[in-house]
Amino acid sequence: MTAIETAPAGLDPEEAKRVRQERLERIGSWLLPLLIMLLAIWLWDRICVWNEIPQYILPRPHVVAQTLYTDAALLFGSLLVTLKITFLSLLLAVLGGVGLAVLFTQSKWVEMSFFPFAIVLQVTPIVAIFPLINIYVDNQTTKLLLCSWIVAFFPILSNTTLGLNSVDRNLRDLFRLNGATRWQELRHLRLPAAMPYFLGGLKIAGGLSLIGAVVAEFVAGSSGQSSGLASRIIEAGYRLNAPRLFAALILISLTGILIFLVLSLVSHLILRRWHESALKQER
Repeated sequence: MTAIETAPAGLDPEEAKRVRQERLERIGSWLLPLLIMLLAIWLWDRICVWNEIPQYILPRPHVVAQTLYTDAALLFGSLLVTLKITFLSLLLAVLGGVGLAVLFTQSKWVEMSFFPFAIVLQVTPIVAIFPLINIYVDNQTTKLLLCSWIVAFFPILSNTTLGLNSVDRNLRDLFRLNGATRWQELRHLRLPAAMPYFLGGLKIAGGLSLIGAVVAEFVAGSSGQSSGLASRIIEAGYRLNAPRLFAALILISLTGILIFLVLSLVSHLILRRWHESALKQER
């Protein structure tokens, strides 16, 4: 069957070829990663069999899947604890980052004064900051939340600030010529223009908030006061329970992928009708 026969009626050969190519790309975008993942899992299993690797060093995939099922209550309970820290820190990062970015665009003096402190928080490893947090903060949940927030905060702040400052100068002059106030300019011009930048920062911060929560649990959870997934990984490592350790790692990875996909969908739904980056995806 030719490309013309599989394409909608009335298309010329070039258009039919383009439609067929787009259809193949859509199928390949999910089929190829799936095939590669299945191949990697099969290779993982074969390596364990060929080298007779003990289960406590590298468990076979079906053993990990079985552990994920049998320990589901324990692991998913810990996942909820980690997700609580992740989403709360992301919410605080959005509120603080957007609010401070708006303040920066309203006053260059404020931006010059406080932006360096945000950079210092970003470039300083969280494992180096946590001992100070551990001294000054008593509540364990607050410690984890603060650590995760520090990691997720800067992408929101920097991307939103960049978007608010990237408004076309001619449009700004047009608003001012028509007597628009600073609030009207912010609401009707700067904020819509900054939305793609903010959503890009949000996708980055979503993954970083999860990373920050897990890292904070690793630093603080070894004492047994935390019950997140990182604590389960530490516990499984001490007990040489490799299947549970791998199951927890898989849960963290799948959670990070899901967070990225959800935030990407939100970004697409918001931008699809007017921004060029989303319009190109629908051609």
